[in-house]
Amino acid sequence: MVSSPHEAMHRIFQDHPGLFSRVSEVLGIDFTPPTSVTVLPTDLTEPRPLERRLDTLLRLETEGDEPLLLAVEAQGKKDPDKPASWAYYASYLLTKYRLQPMLLIVCQDRATAEWAARPVVFGPRQWPLLTLRPLVAGPHNVPVITDPAEARKDLALATLSTITHVTNPDIGTILKSMTTVLRDTPSNIADPIIELIAQGLGKYPAAELWRKLVAVDLSFYKSPLSQELRAEGRAEGQAASRSEDILFILERRGIDVPDEAREHITTCDDLDLLRHWLDRALTASSTDEVFADE
Repeated sequence: MVSSPHEAMHRIFQDHPGLFSRVSEVLGIDFTPPTSVTVLPTDLTEPRPLERRLDTLLRLETEGDEPLLLAVEAQGKKDPDKPASWAYYASYLLTKYRLQPMLLIVCQDRATAEWAARPVVFGPRQWPLLTLRPLVAGPHNVPVITDPAEARKDLALATLSTITHVTNPDIGTILKSMTTVLRDTPSNIADPIIELIAQGLGKYPAAELWRKLVAVDLSFYKSPLSQELRAEGRAEGQAASRSEDILFILERRGIDVPDEAREHITTCDDLDLLRHWLDRALTASSTDEVFADE
């Protein structure tokens, strides 16, 4: 199953096609900035039952040079079968479009990034046939951006930096710098970035921190994430209020509430179940009766 960080690491190049120029500068490679970019179909399936799909495929138009095909692949872990797939992609793209292909691998951990960056030689040792050398962007070479002024200069690169440095010890400062910048960024630009970062952080611990920062620092945005956070906040508030009502009724009725039962009530976030317990609390002679039919 494709993870949300996987999607974010390559989708950012669809949302911000010019990002490759800045990434190539960071990686020390001189590519002419594109004058236009076209998002191409990623389906490389052949007429026979073999399906191969790229993550993102872009056609970059440049001034003076021939157009370039940029394939962007998000890689979450080492996979010994991948280099052969990447070589296939390059060959297929060259054959289909008659344009020179370039492969960019985006990673979130250093070990995978360094593995992906190693040249892979295909063919017998006596006469190597093909050498695969993808560009790789990851925590080992993408700059850490903690200064809001630097993030503001290039929001796309700052977003990629945030996603690739998800496990960096300074991720809190990185995320805070992004909310500082996004607070005064037009919503049509900021909202997709908010969602992209949330997607890129996946299930890492930093994801919860991002959600809290968005709820507090960017509370006026109407993005899907902010709407979800507000809905969660309302539900949590209702659950807490209903838990208090249950405990109040039991205590006023002189029903002993053991610590275990109190914790069971106060940690429940199921509003329907809490309502059921509330009804039971009105007539129950003990907390066991409140939970009797669980």
